[in-house]
Amino acid sequence: MTLNRRQTLALLAGATTLPARAQGFEQARILYGFPAGSSGDVAARRIAERLGGSPYAKLAPIVENRVGAGGRIALEALKTLPADGSVLALTPMATTAIYPHVYRRLGYDPVVDLIPVSTAVVSHHGMAVGPAVPASVTTVKGFVAWAKANPDKASYGSPAAGSTPHFLGALLGLGQDVELRHIPYRGSMPGVTDLVGGQIAAMFTPTGDFLNFHRAGKLRLLATSGHKRLPFAPDVPTFAEQGLGDLSVEEWYGFYATARSPQPVLATAHGAIQAALKDRSLIEALSGVGLLVQGSTPEQMTRSQREEFERWGPLIKRIGFTADS
Repeated sequence: MTLNRRQTLALLAGATTLPARAQGFEQARILYGFPAGSSGDVAARRIAERLGGSPYAKLAPIVENRVGAGGRIALEALKTLPADGSVLALTPMATTAIYPHVYRRLGYDPVVDLIPVSTAVVSHHGMAVGPAVPASVTTVKGFVAWAKANPDKASYGSPAAGSTPHFLGALLGLGQDVELRHIPYRGSMPGVTDLVGGQIAAMFTPTGDFLNFHRAGKLRLLATSGHKRLPFAPDVPTFAEQGLGDLSVEEWYGFYATARSPQPVLATAHGAIQAALKDRSLIEALSGVGLLVQGSTPEQMTRSQREEFERWGPLIKRIGFTADS
C-alpha cells in the first residue's frame, strides 16, 4: 500500500494505525484524570466499550487513569502526545474553564493545546453529611446552623482543591457567613469513604458518587446542584429550592483531543461518540451512577467552555482562592 505524506507523518508520530482507513484506529486511548471507580471513570469506560467497532476504532479504546493534580496530569499528558487523534481525554468542565483562574502556571492552555470534540455527560454535584453530623440535620440550612455551633467540627471534603465542588463549599460558607474547613482529596471516592467513616462532616462531589451510600442509609444527601431534581434522586431537593440559587451548577464532562489533530479524524471520533451516547443501555448504566448523557457539537462545547470561564472568573475572585493560597 502506498502512503501519502500525511499518513507517513502520522505513522512516524506514533499513530496506532492509519486514520485514512475506513475502520479508523486499531485501538485508541482515553485518558481520565481521576481514580477508577468514580462516576466519571464509569462514563469513560462505558463509552469506550461502545466506541469499539465504530468508524473511529476497531477495538474498544483503552482507558488510562492519569490520576493527580485535580485532573491536570491527564491534560498535560494529552498536550504532549502526537496530534493524530488516537488519544482523547475525558475531563470535567472545571479543568478547562475554572483552572485558568486558579493556577498561574497551568501546564496546558485549554484554548491553544486542546481541541473540543464533544461533551458526553452532565453531573449535578451533591452535598452530603455523614455520621459525624447529628441525624437531626436534614437540610443545608440545618447543616449551617450545626457548623456555626460546632466550628471545630465544621469541615467538608471535595475531590480536589480548585474543583467545582470545592468552590461550591466555599460559596456556601461565604454566603451563610460560616467558616467551613476545606479538605481536598485525590478524587471523590477517598473523600466519600472518610465521610461514611465519620472522619469529615460533609462532602461536595458529583452526586453519583453518593448514591449507593445514600440509598443504603450510610450518609444523607442534603442537596443537589442542578436546576431541577435528579430523576434518580427525586427525594433530594436542589440548592435553589433551599434558597441557595448561587450554588446551582451543572458540570459537563467532555472529550478533548490534542490541538492540530486532523479534522477528518476528529469528525469521525465525534460521530462515533454521538452514536454511543444514543445507546439506551449506556444511558441507563450512566443514570445508575448519577450522570445524564448529553452530547454536543465541538462548537457548542467551545461556546460553553467560554461561558463557564466568564461565569467563574468573578466567583473565584470572590472566594479568593489561588493555587498559591
